[in-house]
Amino acid sequence: MKSMTQSPLQMARSSYQPKLPSALKGNVVLKEGANTESVADQSEIKQLFPNTYGMPLITFEPGDKKEYTTVGVGVILSGGQAPGGHNVISGLYDGLKALNPNNKLYGFLGGPIGLVDHEYVELDEEIVNEYRNTGGFDIIGSGRTKLEEEWQYEKGAEICKKLGINAIVIIGGDDSNTNACVLAEYYLQKKTGIQVIGCPKTIDGDLKNELIETSFGFDTACKVYSELIGNIQRDANSAKKYWHFIRLMGRSASHITLECALQSQPNICIVSEEVEAKNMTLNDVVEDIVKVIVHRSTYGLNFGTILIPEGLIEFIPAMKTLIAELNELLAHNEDFNALNTDDEKREYVKGLLTPDSHQVYRSLPKGIAKQLTLDRDPHGNVQVSLIETEKLLIEMVAKRLAQLKANSIYKGKFSAINHFFGYEGRCAIPSNFDADYTYSLGYTASVLISEGKTGYMSSVRNLTEPASEWIAGGVPITMMMNMERRHGKMKPVIQKALVLLDGAPFKYFEKYREHWADERSSYIYPGPIQYYGPTEVCDQPTRTLLLEQGK
Repeated sequence: MKSMTQSPLQMARSSYQPKLPSALKGNVVLKEGANTESVADQSEIKQLFPNTYGMPLITFEPGDKKEYTTVGVGVILSGGQAPGGHNVISGLYDGLKALNPNNKLYGFLGGPIGLVDHEYVELDEEIVNEYRNTGGFDIIGSGRTKLEEEWQYEKGAEICKKLGINAIVIIGGDDSNTNACVLAEYYLQKKTGIQVIGCPKTIDGDLKNELIETSFGFDTACKVYSELIGNIQRDANSAKKYWHFIRLMGRSASHITLECALQSQPNICIVSEEVEAKNMTLNDVVEDIVKVIVHRSTYGLNFGTILIPEGLIEFIPAMKTLIAELNELLAHNEDFNALNTDDEKREYVKGLLTPDSHQVYRSLPKGIAKQLTLDRDPHGNVQVSLIETEKLLIEMVAKRLAQLKANSIYKGKFSAINHFFGYEGRCAIPSNFDADYTYSLGYTASVLISEGKTGYMSSVRNLTEPASEWIAGGVPITMMMNMERRHGKMKPVIQKALVLLDGAPFKYFEKYREHWADERSSYIYPGPIQYYGPTEVCDQPTRTLLLEQGK
């Protein structure tokens, strides 16, 4: 758990004191707003969550000093890593100790499974100090176990009773906070006295709404990726001979790809949500890329950058239909599994597909078609996240350019390099914005707990203003929920936030992308994250957040 050595930057960052909203710097009073309702499916959500549905919004304001009873709190890191997780824990720890020095904080090890298996550690000042302002989730580890079964809830209640834990804080994305909502409802229903508070985490940026302006880690991850893209663009502009196809993390939404485009101004950026809205085929996407490559080649510019969201394949309607058919046809299909060669399997699949999907399947490069049938999860479904979309596009673009060259339409040279940026951004040292934001989220959670609240997500808003003007409070998790089909059943889940095509960030991108694609050099080189220096260099949030807030 404890590192033996630290770099000079680590040592310097350990002494950084994150900034807090003014309301959290002293005594706090809670102000309750109007009662809330879910974003959709109100009657179904209300029926499933009778004890936590319709609770009011909460904001914090400066107030008179009050005495808080001693509480024990357990914290869980859930899902994939995101920069700032350690600061949520340090903000939670500091907040609890400020409200009552006798408060205790326990960390459940390895994610939600730690709650179920009773694996934990008491987090004291020495441990917390070791991890302040650092990236990663290694202070207690994370995991993807879902808290969905009653026996899990009961096992959690057992260890909470044993340790004197009054509240659990779950730091995670939409699925993890959905689990937090279910857990809060169950513990209220059973009168266990255990509160549950969520914190919004995901670098993908798809856990947000009007009251959760951004999820933590998104800012840092996008700055890391944008630095790498900027470095590649400087290299491309120097070597002048490669097209760089760059796939970026974010399977369910294109927020990362769009933010990196706003920060670096690539020649081409694909936004999955636009592809779906326009009912584009894979060939349509390829043709759009080819047009830019051909145009730039007429000016002798046989190089450029293309940003591709990880989940693109699932947003192409025809591909989505094909994948759904394959999932239905091949899951636990003994006849298919008994075939020996790839060609036999390919022909078998062709014979089962509908005419439209058959046509799409035939158009795919053999390597990708093979991937669609061989790389399957334990349920027999296509593992879409394993499809290397950037390589698929390079192969299809090269083939199309060869056709154009044969007809003397294209006279340039095409050499491509592929990249995938994912894990590079998940555990980076958090930016000042994320360090401040996550610390504030943790501190906010400590106040919600001490005030006896449950079923809330920690919320810090007004994030484009200085941290002292941020607005802290709580949002009922049920407010964000709707019903969706998961594994054949309708389930309550937090609604994912996709890129809005009528939103300010996409509209800005739409306005300028043709200029970025043309023969004029328009790259931006963001450079590395800066931690010390002028606030306009060190403390700025994402371009997405600034545009959404009209800045």
